[in-house]
Amino acid sequence: MRRLWLLFAQTVTVGLAIWFIVTTLKPGWVNQPFNAAQGGPMGSALSLKEAPANSVGAQSSYRGAAQKAMPSVVNIYTSKEIQRARNPLLNDPFLRRFFGEQSNQRTERQSSLGSGVIVSAEGYILTNNHVVESADEIDVALADGRTAAAKVVGTDPETDLAVIKINLPNIPAITLGQPDDTKVGDVVLAIGNPFGVGQTVTMGIISALGRNNLTDNAFQNFIQTDAAINPGNSGGALVDINGNLLGINTAIYSQSGGSVGIGFATPVSTVKAVMEQIISQGQVVRGWIGVEPQDITPELAESFGLKQKSGAIIAGVIRGGPADKAGMKPGDILVSIAGKPVRDTTEMLNLVAQLKPGNTAKITVVRNKQEPTLEVTVGKRPPSRREE
Repeated sequence: MRRLWLLFAQTVTVGLAIWFIVTTLKPGWVNQPFNAAQGGPMGSALSLKEAPANSVGAQSSYRGAAQKAMPSVVNIYTSKEIQRARNPLLNDPFLRRFFGEQSNQRTERQSSLGSGVIVSAEGYILTNNHVVESADEIDVALADGRTAAAKVVGTDPETDLAVIKINLPNIPAITLGQPDDTKVGDVVLAIGNPFGVGQTVTMGIISALGRNNLTDNAFQNFIQTDAAINPGNSGGALVDINGNLLGINTAIYSQSGGSVGIGFATPVSTVKAVMEQIISQGQVVRGWIGVEPQDITPELAESFGLKQKSGAIIAGVIRGGPADKAGMKPGDILVSIAGKPVRDTTEMLNLVAQLKPGNTAKITVVRNKQEPTLEVTVGKRPPSRREE
């Protein structure tokens, strides 16, 4: 009996020791049922590793750029009334007896959406011309929830840019970036309102610079990016990793209508020049010399026996235009304008557009293996068909 009592006393002592250790080190186990299958108490907390607060470093996040630029990007809602012809069956006198006399036109209201970028604290907003074109009403929604009606200050269909204005206090203007510092491979963010889902930020890189011959615009110098741009993003911002504006998102290449990783933005250098003229003059005034240029291709150079491999060949001269009066002839190869070299027709158009109407510009051409310099009195570029 003494042996049994001693064994019992030792067992109780060991049990109390274990109980003391468990209650001290694992108090959460005390009042929980034991799970024999898991070898521990049922419902015990999992052992998880959690990162400390604010552990995401600036080098691995673009939230600073997004937070800086997003307040300056707005949603634009437009509406316009369109006239549609009535059903031709209603021209039948018999049917008119039942439906009565009706107008030849019926009115419908069409709505669309886009994006814009606040560029000054005075309320000026940059967007695409096709976003606000022919709109009867324009409403702007800011990121902070405020809304305002907007009016069109001016448009430039040849670059597909427009400036609108709202009257609200304390609106955040974006900071313009440095286009000369932009390189292929730089990380960029596209901010806009795709498909009307609300303000959205996408990330990518600059895929190419100086893209042209992509749209109907007369002047093209697009930044190409693989940051997702979708319908509704038009007029939104393309910004660098510091949140500075690099361009206005303008177009996408897509067979489905959605993003396939090929989007285009009008660079801030073009945007700034157009915006300043629209605000100060209400329109963009460009130089014009009245010629029809054509790129010099290797095949063209070989067929005409040209040594010149770059430049723009003059295919036609408008009679009575500035170039005609200065003595320019079809077949001349335009190699420089005001001392700046011409490599192709796109560059030629941009250089001529920068000339001030009424001023005289020196234009060098190649003609019969000679390089005469012509003095051309620059004219004013006539409105495009889209502006007429």
